[in-house]
Amino acid sequence: MQEFLPYAWFEGKCIPFKDAKVSIATHALHYGTAAFGGMRAIPNPANKDEFLLFRTDKHIKRLSQSARLLLTEISEDYIFNAIKTILKKNKPTKPIYIRPFVYTSDLGIAPRLHNIETDFFIYCIELGDYLSPDGVSCRMSSWTRQEDRSLPLRGKISGAYITSSLAKTEASLSGFDEALLLNSSGKVSEASGMNLFIVRNGELITPGVDQDILEGITRASVIELAKSFGINVIERPVDKTELLIADEVFLTGTAAKITPVKQIESTNINNDRPIMSKLKNKLIEITEGRSQDYDNWITRIEIN
Repeated sequence: MQEFLPYAWFEGKCIPFKDAKVSIATHALHYGTAAFGGMRAIPNPANKDEFLLFRTDKHIKRLSQSARLLLTEISEDYIFNAIKTILKKNKPTKPIYIRPFVYTSDLGIAPRLHNIETDFFIYCIELGDYLSPDGVSCRMSSWTRQEDRSLPLRGKISGAYITSSLAKTEASLSGFDEALLLNSSGKVSEASGMNLFIVRNGELITPGVDQDILEGITRASVIELAKSFGINVIERPVDKTELLIADEVFLTGTAAKITPVKQIESTNINNDRPIMSKLKNKLIEITEGRSQDYDNWITRIEIN
């Protein structure tokens, strides 16, 4: 059972979570015409009165750009101030996941994005490990990742996640933890809600942005960190069989952070992961506010 924090941002103000309700006739509920973000925030280990948010500017910018795909303008300053307000009101004490959401709020039918009202809300939940830090098993999904010509994959649009939901459930009901999706060209795209990396011969390889992936913020951060360590990073199409012979395979995402893959279908993946471990340890150091070199990746918010 997920633990929701007691206050939400709804219709321009902070109200009790239990009072933040929408009508069953809400347009976005019927047509998936919404955009959302996801951000992790943790208590500062060195200051209990402070919360640390990872790459807030990137997350807020992506949400604002995603809203624009819905013909909706919402400023980055407005989003940030709402997040700050909700954190101060809730005064969390454990790691949380923040869900900002832009949606068509009119009532009624007819799929459209013109001549329609939109609104914005935020809620928060307590969140530990989204996936097992010890590693996950993956199956190759029978579902294909959407193409950018059919859905706006540069944004986090709620309607696009039906494929992710089908793939995730298919994997779970088959006895696996996670799904890996191929794109329409038969190349590996991503997991149900995470980006994918492999290591071969000391090089870090990940499907490029031309492979119908979501341009993940954790993905971009891992690429930047790897380059700073002198690791050669290659963004290119990845074949399914490469996953089975890779030296390391791991997933990245805001909720998943960096999660190793230990099995794909019936193939066990090498559990010696020196490159992933180096990247993961550095990312933890950064998110906990212990890295001066990357302190600009962290937003500090006083909650007391």
